[in-house]
Amino acid sequence: MLRYIRALLALLVAFVLTWALNTKHGNLPPFGKFLSPFRGFWQNGETADVLPAQQTLRLPGLQQPVQVRFDDQRVPHIFAQNDHDLYYVQGYLTAQDRLWQMDFITHVAAGRLAEIVGPARLETDRFFRRMGLPFGARKSLDSAMTDPVIRTVLTSYSDGVNAYINTLTPRTMPFEYKLLDYAPEPWEPLKCSLILKYMAFDLSGRSDDLRMSNALAKYGPAVVKDLFPDYPVQEEPVVPVGTPLDFKPLPLPATPPGFTGAMSGKVPQNEPDPELGSNNFAVSGAKSATGYPILANDPHLQLNLPSIWYQVQLAAPGVNAYGVSIPGTPFAIIGFNEQVAWGNTNVGSDVLDWYQLKFRDNRRREYWHDGRWKPVRRVVERIKVRGQPDQLDTVLYTHHGPIVYDKPEKPFIAGQTPIAHAMRWTAHDAANEFQTFYRLNRARNYQDYTEALGFYGTPAQNFIFASADKDIAIWPNGRFPLKWRDQGKFILDGTDPAYDWQGWIPAAQNPHVKNPPRQFVASTNQFSTGPDYPYYLNWNYGDGSYDRAHRINERLTRMSQATPDSLRMLQNDNLNVTAQLLLPRLLELVEGPANGDTLVTAASPEARVLTEMRRWNYQYTANALAPSVYELWYGNLIKRIWADDFGLKATGLEMRVPARDRSKVLLLHEENSRWIDDRRTPQRETLPQLVRRSLHFATDSLTRKYGPIGPQWAWKYQKSTDILHMLQLPGFGHMDLDCGGGAGIVNATTERTGPSWRMVVALGPQVKAYGVFPGGQSGNPGSVAYDDLLETWRVGKLNELVFLRSAGEPNPRVHTAWTLAR
Repeated sequence: MLRYIRALLALLVAFVLTWALNTKHGNLPPFGKFLSPFRGFWQNGETADVLPAQQTLRLPGLQQPVQVRFDDQRVPHIFAQNDHDLYYVQGYLTAQDRLWQMDFITHVAAGRLAEIVGPARLETDRFFRRMGLPFGARKSLDSAMTDPVIRTVLTSYSDGVNAYINTLTPRTMPFEYKLLDYAPEPWEPLKCSLILKYMAFDLSGRSDDLRMSNALAKYGPAVVKDLFPDYPVQEEPVVPVGTPLDFKPLPLPATPPGFTGAMSGKVPQNEPDPELGSNNFAVSGAKSATGYPILANDPHLQLNLPSIWYQVQLAAPGVNAYGVSIPGTPFAIIGFNEQVAWGNTNVGSDVLDWYQLKFRDNRRREYWHDGRWKPVRRVVERIKVRGQPDQLDTVLYTHHGPIVYDKPEKPFIAGQTPIAHAMRWTAHDAANEFQTFYRLNRARNYQDYTEALGFYGTPAQNFIFASADKDIAIWPNGRFPLKWRDQGKFILDGTDPAYDWQGWIPAAQNPHVKNPPRQFVASTNQFSTGPDYPYYLNWNYGDGSYDRAHRINERLTRMSQATPDSLRMLQNDNLNVTAQLLLPRLLELVEGPANGDTLVTAASPEARVLTEMRRWNYQYTANALAPSVYELWYGNLIKRIWADDFGLKATGLEMRVPARDRSKVLLLHEENSRWIDDRRTPQRETLPQLVRRSLHFATDSLTRKYGPIGPQWAWKYQKSTDILHMLQLPGFGHMDLDCGGGAGIVNATTERTGPSWRMVVALGPQVKAYGVFPGGQSGNPGSVAYDDLLETWRVGKLNELVFLRSAGEPNPRVHTAWTLAR
């Protein structure tokens, strides 16, 4: 009997262990499957010969044979005989390298993370659904699919992704699927649309409306006009002031009577990083060594692994383009062909507004608008939660858009959105951005480029252009609502139709300039136009955008006989324009009257710091000590000036702090401003006092962290640039990169953001291009190609890009040739 009991116990233990090792527990993977030598993560390691030199793949969806060649950086060069096969193979090869990345992002945008990772991400899912990303993605897709060309592209691309998914087995599944213990689902065109809407959120999902309404209610219109002007003192807009208009403007909507939204502490917190921006610039043939234009682009986004971008060459009848795609979407988004090059930076136009609503009663089934009660549309979202029952969430919609939170609750990260306000956002409108990129890939001249832009909606972008015809141009482009001046600077009245958006600026009247007299075009997310542009786009743009614009324009103005390397070096420029302007003033103020404070003496730690600052050349190089000091010094000084009047702790309200441009004016010219004094203390502070206290803060902070001033104070240690895996898995990213740059600098490499793709294209009889991104072509952490481009990016170099004119063109860097056929 005992023998049978032991056998049963052994069997039970074996059963329990088998179940435990093959079941996901919380955030832990099923270790039996994950560690299995036959199907676990060990199988994701790649050997050097992972890409056979010669191979024929049989793919059932192809119509004709497709030739694919891979270069030494694993970039696929796809040569197809028709559009269907071109985008089918692009989908297949992108999935081969980046399937998990593109799949995961669509789950984020669709509000479907909880079904993968469980209830920990339920609020994330509610947030993205309530922000209307799936709603907007469906509307745009429905519109795009009425276009037969784009319908072919999206269905072919999706079929190609699915062809790759169908080849997967538990052994070959990407690493992250094994870690999270789930499998990919079939791809569909909606997922391509969701990725574009996620980019719209990343680049246009910010709003200061509520913060500004709080400031207006607390301080009144005179103070707001002074501290938050509609146009900055220092600005160099994308389209130079004085550029002649080539259109007759529409009449602007009438400004309605004044409305002041209710003050609220519930304001957006979980917004995209304000430092997300970009640079692009192009010089004409008059400034280049060859007589042909040169174009450069470096979009600044969050630095992740796998990399945001995926390099590809796409060739078929009517197209031969090279560039970077967003994994999960077709085309080259930024790139070039034999005749033209194009690139993008973000436009900070105001395309997201909040409307204060009046409900009929607490049931919130009707809201007052245009003199009558209108029904609220109720959408029930079913959210799948791993390991738990589905959650139902009801989202309310008005004619403006969704009410992101309709009653007080703990939102996605505290204080995310105004309660019971409706959101109007261009990302909810139907648009066919796919057609823009389809046409840009095939563009041959300026007319083709402008026709392509006419289809574009959101997020608004500064589309820069250069051609072998020796044209250069830039269009801040997207769907811009036709507004009265300052409409959307504050909360809007949701009961009065006069506050609704009244139409759209015609696409042909978006700001633009072609072949300007200065022989270059450039953008850095700064103001699109000067005050002479007839339409209102926004009152505020990127805080550091002027500094980058000024430095780029300064160098391009002086530039002659430019080469691609000239523009590469400009992309890596590390000068801080604001520091160059303000540091002499700060050094002067340090010596100001004591007023009861202790002055800096030769024996104080600050004395050595000041010596270092006086000899600084304002460059944010990796080993420089002064940037570490300046960032803490200036940042703390700004906090001391504004926190008592605009900080949450001091006022109980979330309010916007005046922009960098206004702070510079105060520091340089308004030493006796009322804002200098800290109203929380009985004594009256002076500007020299605040400057000395901030210097002491910076010195003390760095001393506590690194010891006395020395090499450990280097900017690379204080900035500590990290490139993390999307899941922030330890060991799967790169920490503390040895590189310079910073916010507001042309080389805008910060702690977590920076140039996600650097590209320089020299037009001419034979186009030549150079580029790099911080990562690699593969999304597999077990692949050499996961991060093999990172070192080139870190040191500011570029790789020459292999551009093939035909499938059989010989090239010493291309040794792999595949045939894909039915």
